[in-house]
Amino acid sequence: MEYILKKDFTHFDSRGNAIMVDVSEKKTSSRSALAKGSISMSAEAMKAVLGGSTKKGDVLGVARIAGIMAAKNCAALIPLCHPLNFDQCTVDFSFDQKQTKNEIEASCAVKLSGKTGAEMEALTGVSVALLTIYDMCKALDKTMVIGNIRLCEKTGGKSGHFINEKG
Repeated sequence: MEYILKKDFTHFDSRGNAIMVDVSEKKTSSRSALAKGSISMSAEAMKAVLGGSTKKGDVLGVARIAGIMAAKNCAALIPLCHPLNFDQCTVDFSFDQKQTKNEIEASCAVKLSGKTGAEMEALTGVSVALLTIYDMCKALDKTMVIGNIRLCEKTGGKSGHFINEKG
């Protein structure tokens, strides 16, 4: 059976088999990526998170560490990602200071020097940070919604600088 695949699908060989992309000929370059996502929750859960009064402790502190650990271990979670060494990884949170919206926005930024990477690592970091918030708050609100996870910006590599105009 012969497969016809677009050139753009670099994770498949000519027969349609999944492969890890060969980056041996690529030059090392500085790369960075920023991903964001959000979680909405009840007013009660938001108050507990911001006030530090959940039974499980410092929700945002734990979620920050979980997001960084997930980004560092992306290659163990996403089958065809290359293991990477980071120069920096941060996870941060923001929310409406007036608390009219019960939503926390998480962001994960990754910087490295390498032949590939940064986008999947940032997306994985922000996703796990949000999942950790859900896990730590589910006793207060099982209706939380995680969403709008996206790559916001990346630099370096063959495609250069990218800014997501959609957010």
